[in-house]
Amino acid sequence: MRIAFMGTPDFSVPCLRALVEAGHAVVGVFCQPDKPVGRKQELKMPPVKEEALRHNLPVFQPKSLRNGEGVRLLQEISPDLVIVVAYGKILPPDVLAFPKYGCVNIHASLLPKYRGASPIHWAVINGDSETGVTSMQMDEGMDTGDILLTERCPIGINDTTEDLFDRLSAIGAKLLLKTIEQIEAGTAVRIPQDHTKATTVSLLTKELGTIDWTQSALTIHNKIRGLYSWPGAHTLLNGKLLKLHHSLLSDKSGNGTPGAVIPANGKLLVCCGDNRCIELTELQPEGKKRMTAAAFLNGAHLSAGTVLGENEVKS
Repeated sequence: MRIAFMGTPDFSVPCLRALVEAGHAVVGVFCQPDKPVGRKQELKMPPVKEEALRHNLPVFQPKSLRNGEGVRLLQEISPDLVIVVAYGKILPPDVLAFPKYGCVNIHASLLPKYRGASPIHWAVINGDSETGVTSMQMDEGMDTGDILLTERCPIGINDTTEDLFDRLSAIGAKLLLKTIEQIEAGTAVRIPQDHTKATTVSLLTKELGTIDWTQSALTIHNKIRGLYSWPGAHTLLNGKLLKLHHSLLSDKSGNGTPGAVIPANGKLLVCCGDNRCIELTELQPEGKKRMTAAAFLNGAHLSAGTVLGENEVKS
């Protein structure tokens, strides 16, 4: 079976690598165009392009697949199946209809939950105890196609989005090979999604990372780990940005003031809206490198009554 692969970020790489290592005929790889990065704005290749070039695979980086451009490129390589893993572009109807076996998407959620962008982040932010990967026969909707296979994955109370990215990308690679095996054998079963149970999530913004200390300790902990490592959670300390990289739930009670800092034996505890404390374990003051809470406390010399957040109480 001739396969075209469409993907762009690190998450997509294990799937492409699995196809190559399994001996599938990958006849073309599509990814987003190279982007300028850094102060010098030097062009950087997407991770999928780097992986494709390691295997001497032809790479296509069209700005758009619309207006016949996608079909024109597919006609050059004649794939029987298109695999899509975090490509970052909408496939128009003519592209979806081109391959003999259609287009299959590997999506990092248990559909129909978390359709759309950033499904891994939102599973953690919402405090879910599990997530997973779905292989789906694509249609013209946003993650609305028939389900082919699913694989579940537990989420630990301290797991970050970054932790899950690594796990789910590996699960997705195995699920992809199993899905293709069933398609080739003619045994794939298409299960329509229950659209009444669908949830759609949005793209992440930096503004989402602002911590509201009046919320519960669990809600805040979930946001910190759900937004790690991008776009990241943050608060203010004495009017300056303080990035929050890692946290733990504490069994300590607060003093009733949301955002109040409670240094305790080298630990940095913060009172939350439910009068429970969260322990900040790794953070980054504005203009400085990330550091442990103990290192931060050694240099910050916080006084009693210091409150984090937009409306701070100055001691």
